Amino acid sequence: MLYGNTQGIRDSLLAEIETLYETPIEEGEFAPVDLLERLARYTCLINREISVYISRSGEVLDVTIGGLESVPLKDMHLRRNARRLSMIRCIHTHPGGDARLSDVDISSLRTLRFDAMAAVGARDGKPTGVQAAFLGECKAGVPQEEVTDVVGAYRIPQRAWMEEILRSDARVLQGEPAPEAGGPERAYLVGLDSEASLQELARLAETAGAKVVGSVLQRRARAEGATYVGSGKAEEIALDCQALDVDLAIFDDELTGAQTRNLENILGVKVVDRTALILDIFAQRAQSREGRLQVELAQMNYQLPRLIGHGLSMSRLGGGIGTRGPGETRLEVDRRRIRKRMTDLRREIDDLRAQRSVRRARRERNAVPVVALVGYTNAGKSTLLNRLTEAGVMAEDKLFATLDPVTRSVRAPQGGEFLLVDTVGFISKLPHALVDAFRSTLEEAALADLLVVVSDASSEQVYAQRDVVRDVLASLGAQDKPVIDALNKADAARQLPDIPGGIPISAKRGDGVDALLEAISAQLLRLQRPVWLMVPYARTTELSRLHDENRVLEERYEAEGTRVRALVDDETLARLVRALGPDAVCEGVESAQTGTETEC
Repeated sequence: MLYGNTQGIRDSLLAEIETLYETPIEEGEFAPVDLLERLARYTCLINREISVYISRSGEVLDVTIGGLESVPLKDMHLRRNARRLSMIRCIHTHPGGDARLSDVDISSLRTLRFDAMAAVGARDGKPTGVQAAFLGECKAGVPQEEVTDVVGAYRIPQRAWMEEILRSDARVLQGEPAPEAGGPERAYLVGLDSEASLQELARLAETAGAKVVGSVLQRRARAEGATYVGSGKAEEIALDCQALDVDLAIFDDELTGAQTRNLENILGVKVVDRTALILDIFAQRAQSREGRLQVELAQMNYQLPRLIGHGLSMSRLGGGIGTRGPGETRLEVDRRRIRKRMTDLRREIDDLRAQRSVRRARRERNAVPVVALVGYTNAGKSTLLNRLTEAGVMAEDKLFATLDPVTRSVRAPQGGEFLLVDTVGFISKLPHALVDAFRSTLEEAALADLLVVVSDASSEQVYAQRDVVRDVLASLGAQDKPVIDALNKADAARQLPDIPGGIPISAKRGDGVDALLEAISAQLLRLQRPVWLMVPYARTTELSRLHDENRVLEERYEAEGTRVRALVDDETLARLVRALGPDAVCEGVESAQTGTETEC
């Protein structure tokens, strides 16, 4: 039986090619001249590569027809010990006459541990030459190849090459042992967007613990529906993955379930998209109970629409306790279990959200303003928090180094204090599943009194990153919040970005941090200052509006009216003076000795 791409070849020629299985190969013969001649003739007739697998006993086990560039090499072995050679040699043709072995050929020799890998150049129906490679001694568990010179098809040292196979079988058991299991996965990156996006994907992969060994950027307007990059490009990537001994391919956009399945079939390696990669990083970094619950919910949100049947194993009928009847498939049971678990997770997260609301209400009663640090991941938010508060939060030069929000109290230079909240970093193409699952955490930014947008001033993508931050804040309803721009890593920037009002700082060295604190303190004073009001009973509409639009801290009923202590901004203060008169409004003064506000 012939394998591979047989389309477009007439049946009579296919039948003739199939007779290669009957080729007699004598003991001590590496590749009979007759076999090489027939392989070259058939290759030139169909303009496609042909490979044959030959056992040590001289039996042709497999004949496969491939495209012009490659043949799909199958993992076939007759050995019992996985460290030994497969006891099969692979001989394949190269249309165009080039008999030299390619990187993919050498990689297949190592990966599949062939007895030998041989390439036969084919031109004008004749073999132009043959080159063979054998495995040598192992270094760090990887057998090193030994490649022969290209020789004429009629001058192959048949017995010498067969003896080399026996020596190779002994050599692969020698040398340095293989490294312990658990090393980093070898990743290959694929993108359509830009080099900058692909570089960011590489940093994400390294943060997740992978080793990037190759990448490709394909310029196209939009992703192809079935394979994201198109079937032809996917075949090229498959060759790269084979040559680089890749463990997984990472794609720079979110893939559909069908795209993932199709790509895994073509590439022969595990396929992961950008969303799954970010979810994996979040799963590694989540420390708090709320963080772990949110990550699990996001993962299930991502997996549910991609839960597909795996052959018959997912389509068998189930029954008994826990299913909806004998007609329910295993796939449906899994979907129902995931939905139930998601419901439970949302309930737990809602409970934690309620607890967070109670803590927030307590802060509001205590009149403590909240400042949230927001920005692109790895912009230096945690380093800045540590600089301002000595919080001791982990801060590394990695994407999403910290995940769980941290809140610390900061003493303002002009008196009083405020709470500084470090939020999870944003990133381009932030998965919707994460935004939904982390909404309760991100509310800290949406409900803060002031946002400090921390930007990496040394990044060439600083403007694009600020656009991403603005888009995420808009999705949270926080686009109208007062903002202070902190241009971090200014000491490493060749030129500071042109951001109006931006304050250059170095959170690592401490440069400019005092100026940032002064700006925060001044802005908070403009946003909310404590005042005492005497609202006559005849002006209850003003009291009602004050409750609706501002934070009321204290309320007393007296003979002249209602005495109220509230936090108001400059605009509200001016309106109250016009409405109630200057004598009815008095700004509270904080004592420098006690830190408490005196009543007017």
